[in-house]
Amino acid sequence: MLGPSGYGKTTLLNMILGLTDVSKGEIHFNGKPVHNVPMNKRGFNIVFQDYCLFPHLNARENILYGLKNTKKNTDSKEITDLIELLDLRPHLDKKIHELSGGQKQRVSIARTIVMEPEVLLMDEPLSALDGMIKERIKDMIVKVAKSLSLTTIIVTHDPEEALTMADKIVVIEDGEIAQYDTPNMIIKQPANQFVKKFILNQLEIKRHNIYTLFGEQHGA
Repeated sequence: MLGPSGYGKTTLLNMILGLTDVSKGEIHFNGKPVHNVPMNKRGFNIVFQDYCLFPHLNARENILYGLKNTKKNTDSKEITDLIELLDLRPHLDKKIHELSGGQKQRVSIARTIVMEPEVLLMDEPLSALDGMIKERIKDMIVKVAKSLSLTTIIVTHDPEEALTMADKIVVIEDGEIAQYDTPNMIIKQPANQFVKKFILNQLEIKRHNIYTLFGEQHGA
């Protein structure tokens, strides 16, 4: 789900999750309306932008927190495999303040996935990260989603993230869907001038920043 800040992406995500009431229209999942279904029965779960981890618990306890009142085996192969997939084993006994931003994000992702959601929602999961850490987490999100065949909806303001992570992209313009298509079609056949300008302008800004940085380093 792609669009500029303030254009309604997070509001729509919260409606899908059930945090915000739907004022108009309906939300359907697997052919059935879910907008009137209680949040805890929709089968969706979310990774928040600010991680929302418990500082008094270590990484392992945060990951398993949602299973406290369930009968699920916390030592199951599925959970062990997920921890390995996210490269979290060396960090399980660390408190949250001892973790890097990328490690916190991976703990947050693991905590959400162990709840076995039918759909994983992610609100700007890469916005607090940069450089190689951002690229690594981006690759891990794609890898986990594909490995688990997990439908994942990601909110982002960054066209590069959307174009390199998604199978399909919803471009939001002033609270409405401007285009829903594959990354390839959005680049080749933008639906309107807003989509075209937003995508190209953002990519051009990134390209300019890279060249500016390279020039500064070259002249130093």
